[in-house]
Amino acid sequence: MSDLEHTFVPTNGIRLHVVLSGPTDGIPVLLLHGFPEYWGGWRRQIPGLAQAGYRVIVPDQRGYGQSDTPREVAAYALTELVNDVIGLMNALGYETVFLAGHDWGAAVAWSAALLHPSRVRKLAILNVPHPAVMMHFLRRNPVQMLKSWYIAFFQIPGLADWLLAQNDFALAVRLLIASGKKDTFSYQELEEYKQAWRASGGLTGMIHWYRALARFRLPLPSSLHLQMPVLLLWGKNDVALSAAMAAESLKFCPQGKLVYFENATHWVQHDEAEAVFAHLTAWFRQV
Repeated sequence: MSDLEHTFVPTNGIRLHVVLSGPTDGIPVLLLHGFPEYWGGWRRQIPGLAQAGYRVIVPDQRGYGQSDTPREVAAYALTELVNDVIGLMNALGYETVFLAGHDWGAAVAWSAALLHPSRVRKLAILNVPHPAVMMHFLRRNPVQMLKSWYIAFFQIPGLADWLLAQNDFALAVRLLIASGKKDTFSYQELEEYKQAWRASGGLTGMIHWYRALARFRLPLPSSLHLQMPVLLLWGKNDVALSAAMAAESLKFCPQGKLVYFENATHWVQHDEAEAVFAHLTAWFRQV
């Protein structure tokens, strides 16, 4: 992709690698990737958003790509991840943004909107439920418990990190391919994923997000309802997250809208790239 600016931004005691695109005076759109991606997880939406006049901001989150990778599990608590986002906004001089997230990036986006609602003009969430819905389903829904087996596996110190990295990340690549459609990830994209994993020193920092989730609770506000407009985009063929959680999440969003993609997987911004872009721009443009 052309017209991309790569820079490093200090925030919350670390340094994030950040990709910028679009006019410097455009309304800021902050895109947060998930596991085990990097900023390139949004490659199919960045050019269009920039051409539409937005200032697109896409960080490698901590533990990913060229951003800093702290060693301690505590450094990956959701409070730290949210503070990374708020600190990034402050460093770039933005009081408010349009915020979008996928997978773990969506978990951070939900949390940032709950803890700092005045900083998020509009929220867009891809294939991750509201935190309260996720906790309820993990505790009460047998289907979701089975789908989330890997979270318990990731708690074993060092094991998943080592297995996924063997033979040039062969297992990590196979799991990515298996969780998507036949054409979700191209060979070139998978090679770029491996390059990002090498840059971060392997997958330990990324997996620490899961370890921290089990150890450190997010201090949620008294009200779990979000008053800003919230767009939920959800690929129904998600191997890890039940689509039933999408509708439940909408109950916490008085100004919410839910769009299902019947044939998309967890990687909805890859599988339905043009449609996701169209929904994002239409949502951000609405008064």
